[in-house]
Amino acid sequence: MDSSIAAVRGQDEAARFLAWPGDFDLDRDDHVEEVHLASGAALEGFAGDGAGGTYFFCGEGGEERPILYADSEGGAAPVAMGLPELLRLLLVAPWWRDCQTFTDEESLELAAEYLEDMPDLVARRDRAAAALGLDLPEQAEVLARLREVPVRVGESFVLIFTPEGHPYEPLIRS
Repeated sequence: MDSSIAAVRGQDEAARFLAWPGDFDLDRDDHVEEVHLASGAALEGFAGDGAGGTYFFCGEGGEERPILYADSEGGAAPVAMGLPELLRLLLVAPWWRDCQTFTDEESLELAAEYLEDMPDLVARRDRAAAALGLDLPEQAEVLARLREVPVRVGESFVLIFTPEGHPYEPLIRS
């Protein structure tokens, strides 16, 4: 199986969509603070966003590992079980970080705002997904999965600010 990271890097249209509106940059993989997982499992930054947030692979393995997102304000949450799931989230609901309740209704309101500024968003998203060979689930399914992942992985992926030993605040509450 080909690497999803290599696929994103090799597909300009997909990379552009993921860069914006997805706010996902594979060239920024360093976090602004020294952090580790409370469980002691491996933590590998692999992408970031424009506001200083970082996506981390957790544990050992490849792109199928759980993914934790940490913002630059001291919040973190597991957001996907593997890179293909994260890419689907970023394609279907690139505004997920602006959600408070992660409901379909809230996401539809945010989507309307994005569509005002980017009327071709859905067409661009569909071309990006096709270029990456990804089938896209419905928005409600993506959001339900986003709420489920932190519950599924539990406390195994609590991010700790290493210098002070304090945990990051949960971005997604069950």
